[in-house]
Amino acid sequence: MAEIGIGLVGGGYMGKAHAVALSAVGAVFDTPLRPRLEMIAATSSESAERHRRAFGFQRATGDWRELVVDPRVEAVVIASPQATHRAIAEAAFAAGKPVFCEKPLGASLADAMAMTAAAEASGLPNMIGFNYVRTPATQFVRHLLATDALGHITWLRAEHTEDFLADPALPATWRTSGRANGCMGDLAPHPINCMLALMGPVAELSALIETVHSHRPGPDGPVAVDNDDQAQLMLRFASGAMGQLFVSRVATGRKMGYAYEIYGTKGAVKFDQEDQNSVWLYRAEGPEATRGFVRILSGPEHPDYLPFCRGPGHGTGYQDQIIIEARDFLLAIATRRPIWPTFRDGLAVSRIIDTAFAASADRSWHAVPQQ
Repeated sequence: MAEIGIGLVGGGYMGKAHAVALSAVGAVFDTPLRPRLEMIAATSSESAERHRRAFGFQRATGDWRELVVDPRVEAVVIASPQATHRAIAEAAFAAGKPVFCEKPLGASLADAMAMTAAAEASGLPNMIGFNYVRTPATQFVRHLLATDALGHITWLRAEHTEDFLADPALPATWRTSGRANGCMGDLAPHPINCMLALMGPVAELSALIETVHSHRPGPDGPVAVDNDDQAQLMLRFASGAMGQLFVSRVATGRKMGYAYEIYGTKGAVKFDQEDQNSVWLYRAEGPEATRGFVRILSGPEHPDYLPFCRGPGHGTGYQDQIIIEARDFLLAIATRRPIWPTFRDGLAVSRIIDTAFAASADRSWHAVPQQ
């Protein structure tokens, strides 16, 4: 069984999730490639060493450049702030290393385009981290749509709603400054990726993007918030179906409102990430008096559930989504075949976000570029 040396850039929220996933993935999926936690990089040598001890890496560095060129680092996982993604990815590809990058692909559309070009020019395996779409429940919904179980799809409503900035008395932070850190840069990429996976390309859209709380407390008085708190998009998919997306970081009471509902001529489906092991399915068949939405609990018959648990209804969790991502990245490296979602799929998300800002600025419908 072959080992592969992994270099991880970033030891924070997502850095820890990826470290845990890389430690567990071989046991869960019996992968032919087994990760060796070779090196971790952070913003300082001290924090990198702290993460090394906590996560089990062999070495640590305060400079990601040292990690990228190290000969024992054979693949790179980027879990640092999005403004750093482009430079790290381009350096890793230049050094001949496969790259897994957390969403969004970069801090701008220009970043995403450059990163995709570098990835494809290198010919190396590349993936972007959209973990929520990998739940067994949502994979099951993708199967329903692929097999025409819901018939011709006419409409989708999606959202990603949280309330971590709902209180206007919360102080200004890095999240409240810079377009890339706003709701469209932070939360929207996840449901947009989901919509593309379920419904295919978006042909055109209109959008309204706004800041709800224009100022927040700072150490020396009120600080202006210069990015967005919430947004709504109206969509027309290339298939002809209509769609709607709402994203918010000020949605009081919502904790992980990654949710969607889809309507077709043969049935409908509803999903909410706050109950991630359930899908509500309606089939337009049989007597009207006996029709209704049925709750389906995730179990061994659904994609990627059995490796975690043999018991139906026992459920999978957030960390398991990251382990599935790690399995896919290792498989892409082992087979040298692209596995969805690649950097190009991340670029498609960035194009929609950029188009939404343009549509919001002039209050009109905009075509979404496909190339």
